[in-house]
Amino acid sequence: MSVVAFERKRNQVLWSEAELDTIAAALNVSIASGEGRSWETGITEKGDAQLYLLGPLPDQACELCVSRIGGRYILEDGSGQLLFEHQSLALVALHAKAAMRSSWSGLVARVALLWCTIRYMIHDRLEPLLTESEEMLVHLAPQLAAFA
Repeated sequence: MSVVAFERKRNQVLWSEAELDTIAAALNVSIASGEGRSWETGITEKGDAQLYLLGPLPDQACELCVSRIGGRYILEDGSGQLLFEHQSLALVALHAKAAMRSSWSGLVARVALLWCTIRYMIHDRLEPLLTESEEMLVHLAPQLAAFA
């Protein structure tokens, strides 16, 4: 998801201090990790409040978005996929914190899947070929010994 910076209307309060504190507390680990992440507030086309967790410079790609539409808070990932929606900002903040942590678990799951796939291929595909080659060698060894 791309974030386009527009000029803001003056004296427009998007988020209350309590809301910002709740979201910032949940995303504090991601922002303070030293990877250059930051956050920015904005509004939708219809004037609803949004908060973006931005990636490092120079791209500053949107990694997470929290929107307040009516009385509901909506959590989306950087590609705009809905992650969670609820009326409680505290629950949305917990899901945002979990979404930022899930990058390692996804990587671990992919590595484990790759490891299992490689083991399966060796066990089911390569092992029978090696066994057949060994049997063929047992049958051909006496004949090859005659040439030596």
